[in-house]
Amino acid sequence: MDELVIPGRFNGPPGSGNGGYSCGVLAAQLNSSACKVRLHIPPPLDRPLSVHKHGTERVEMQDGETLVGTATAAVLEMDIPQAPLLEHAERASKGYLCHEEHSYPTCFVCGTSRPGHDGLCLFPGPVDDWSLLACPWQPAADLLDDRGNVRPEIVWAALDCPGFFGATGDTLVPVLLGELTAELRAPIPGDKPLVVYSWPLGGEGRKLYGGVAIANQDGAVLACSRSTWITLKPQEAQ
Repeated sequence: MDELVIPGRFNGPPGSGNGGYSCGVLAAQLNSSACKVRLHIPPPLDRPLSVHKHGTERVEMQDGETLVGTATAAVLEMDIPQAPLLEHAERASKGYLCHEEHSYPTCFVCGTSRPGHDGLCLFPGPVDDWSLLACPWQPAADLLDDRGNVRPEIVWAALDCPGFFGATGDTLVPVLLGELTAELRAPIPGDKPLVVYSWPLGGEGRKLYGGVAIANQDGAVLACSRSTWITLKPQEAQ
């Protein structure tokens, strides 16, 4: 049994880990380029969580006796739209719905009020309409590995929140991340701006689905994800 800690810097809602980052640190326990991670409860911050491996294709993260998340090796199959140009992503980001008011303003990924701007500052807005959203991304130097590439758990974080905006469009219904399947196709250099873009993948019952991709300025997709969002009931959203 191993242990891991989700540092307080990488929060989503106050007091809990960002879903994508939390999925990424768990997925790192598997030797697979694509993983599916299901979160069972909001991941706690700043305390040891136990990691239990079941062979080479499944791993669980627990807080004491409580199951926090489960990761399995996966295959991600979905159609990915062509990446917008960087200048189109920059323009789209001006239409980000949460510039003025944000439910979780200190979210590591999409929050607008991060102390010292130490988050990812991913603010996707509609490119032409709500069928495709995009924003630019310049990863900070302290989020890179010793080769200058974005650390995998940070890539997972970037593949999270944009999926929410892709799935909900201009409605911003209250949801929680239920499941994230991501594929890291190639190392992502951190020395040049990237394009992060998302799109809706429909819904079923209380579930909404979103797709996300990260591309370089040549339009090559370096990572992608499919996220499942659970719509909260009115009493849960309070």
